Amino acid sequence: MTQEQWGQLKQELLSTVGTHNFNNWIEPLELVEVRDGVATFTVPTSFQGNYVSRNFGDLILFQLNTVAPDVRRVHFRASANAGANGGAQQPAAARPERAPAQASAHADAQVPAAPLDERFTFDTFVVGKPNELAHAAARRVSEGGPVTFNPLFLYGGVGLGKTHLMHAIAWELQARRPELNVVYLSAEQFMYRFVQALRDRRMMDFKQMFRSVDVLMVDDVQFIAGKDSTQEEFFHTFNALVDQNRQIIISADRAPGEIAQLEDRIKSRLQCGLVVDLHPTDYELRLGILQSKAERYRNDYPGLQMANGVLEFLAHRISTNVRVLEGALTRLFAFASLVGHEITLELAQDCLADILRASERKISIEEIQRRVAEHYNIRISDMIGPKRVRNFARPRQVAMYLCKQMTSRSLPEIGRRFGGRDHTTVMHGVRRIDDLRQQDAQIAEDLELLRRTLEG
Repeated sequence: MTQEQWGQLKQELLSTVGTHNFNNWIEPLELVEVRDGVATFTVPTSFQGNYVSRNFGDLILFQLNTVAPDVRRVHFRASANAGANGGAQQPAAARPERAPAQASAHADAQVPAAPLDERFTFDTFVVGKPNELAHAAARRVSEGGPVTFNPLFLYGGVGLGKTHLMHAIAWELQARRPELNVVYLSAEQFMYRFVQALRDRRMMDFKQMFRSVDVLMVDDVQFIAGKDSTQEEFFHTFNALVDQNRQIIISADRAPGEIAQLEDRIKSRLQCGLVVDLHPTDYELRLGILQSKAERYRNDYPGLQMANGVLEFLAHRISTNVRVLEGALTRLFAFASLVGHEITLELAQDCLADILRASERKISIEEIQRRVAEHYNIRISDMIGPKRVRNFARPRQVAMYLCKQMTSRSLPEIGRRFGGRDHTTVMHGVRRIDDLRQQDAQIAEDLELLRRTLEG
């Protein structure tokens, strides 16, 4: 891979992550080498390397794979001139400057905040059953008025929309209540500023800054777990703001009570507000996200055609992480545009082979049969046996449908596992359930529940 190719990929990243994130995090990256499947970059500081790896690593890898499919991992290391303190100096995004979500109030005590992503607004957030409560709570807080819950605690796995909602709240507050001092930053950045204040003997300035905000938003709070001094300061900051009726919004990858090495008194404070779980995405939500993103991409790639069934295929096959799902679609559109081909199912399978392999569900036919039999309260022997009565035939067809959707097994092999049935019988069962799930709400609910159980 050449420096020229990396320069072209950076332009793709610019259009994806927005100007603020690009200037602060992507532009400083320098490609050093690609060797043994690893692309190595230098960054100004180790802090910046950790941040880029966590927030943009997957996206950078996806872009690299469009020109270098053999790259399997990206590595970031601090440059040799990062400084004697091991690269602990402030990166561009952490310097004391006015962030987009900060207003002019309290100008004498502004907290340097992380930049907001222009893509992450309520308008671009796709709402479905797994995230509708979190979305409603975020909307309520973003109005800027008094609320009955403080803090708002959002938690869920990677790529489910926590950071998107946090940024959306900040953008909305900026528009509705520009006089408010709204600060968004990660828990890691909070810890960094705390350590820097200790080192520079400016703790009074630190306390004054953080106690002057109107709305404090801390992302990924699990990162302060086990950091005793940082937890102590976070606890006092939290209490001071709540006592002043200032709004606090927190996110984490798990519920407060499940964060190991987090002090009990902090867990108690976090649980005293509204704790909302962003559930794993279901098929309908993933499809909605893909449709929304594809619509925007059609404006960027005019004339590019997409065959029916491609988005449905991706929504079925990539189920664990919305970031990976969106990254896959980004790569697919870029690749189709470069080669000048229509986006077909075959093109998607070739272009996204590595992502599809990584997302391959390790679910066996036997496990599906067992789960379906338990769900319908029948014996496995009856489900795979010769009886055709409805009580057994419908669960059998449901199990066949799930085997086709959730495993890579062929129709003849599925048929053999269901009492030696012919592949045409399996095909008929799959089509029957596919038709029924669009007409029968109970079948659709059964399928979604079984899918979540199996994927969990």
